[in-house]
Amino acid sequence: MGHVIAVAGKGGVGKTTLCGLLIQYLCESGKKPVLAVDADANSNLNEVLGVETEITLGELREEIERAGIDSRYQIPAGVTKQDYLEMRLADAITEEDDYDLMVMGRTQGQGCYCFVNGLVQTQIQRLQSHYPYIVVDNEAGMEHISRGILPTMQTAILVSDCSRRGVQAAGRIARLVEELNFKPQKMGLIVNRAPEGRLDAGTMEEIEKQKLNLLGVVPHDDMVYRFDCDGKPTIQLPADSPVRAALKGIVEKLGL
Repeated sequence: MGHVIAVAGKGGVGKTTLCGLLIQYLCESGKKPVLAVDADANSNLNEVLGVETEITLGELREEIERAGIDSRYQIPAGVTKQDYLEMRLADAITEEDDYDLMVMGRTQGQGCYCFVNGLVQTQIQRLQSHYPYIVVDNEAGMEHISRGILPTMQTAILVSDCSRRGVQAAGRIARLVEELNFKPQKMGLIVNRAPEGRLDAGTMEEIEKQKLNLLGVVPHDDMVYRFDCDGKPTIQLPADSPVRAALKGIVEKLGL
């Protein structure tokens, strides 16, 4: 079965950027193919990777739901909605040379995400044996963890910035993982965007208070910001990028 790496943290801490670089590192290390899962309704992992997606699971759900009501969406005669869904699920996976990408996306208008969340869960279960590694970029906060969207997770990576609030959010997620008895083989914290790659005493105090295992620190790099502003995929950062170097050390420490 594939090794599931779940990446979680509060919004705005850069977890999607780190997810993209983690996927890149695994592929470059020969641990491919990787299944990249963007399990965030506000999806942008494809932008970090520089990939265009044909359809998201959320859009596919809308297509199925509106069939027969909206003339733009038609199901072939004699085919049930469930059978058509099974036929179309393959279209929601974007295939690249070293990895495949599945994007949750969002539904339109009002309504909950229960059906789409269920699709993410069943697809990961179905595909887990096809990939040596599955990297899941979870939505901000604790929603996917609390819902048990991931059937298993061998590695849980919690991402925070240098703020106490970010570290506290990571601490809450870590406790929830334990309460739900997921029992990942490894779980720890990455602090992202640290000035000069260093943590001050206050941040370290909060990490210790939350009883988090600090995996490593990723330095702030203006180049990441410039890439984002210019719409350039983050995985195109140069090989000598301090961000890539820091993440490489963390992944090696994890033994992935």
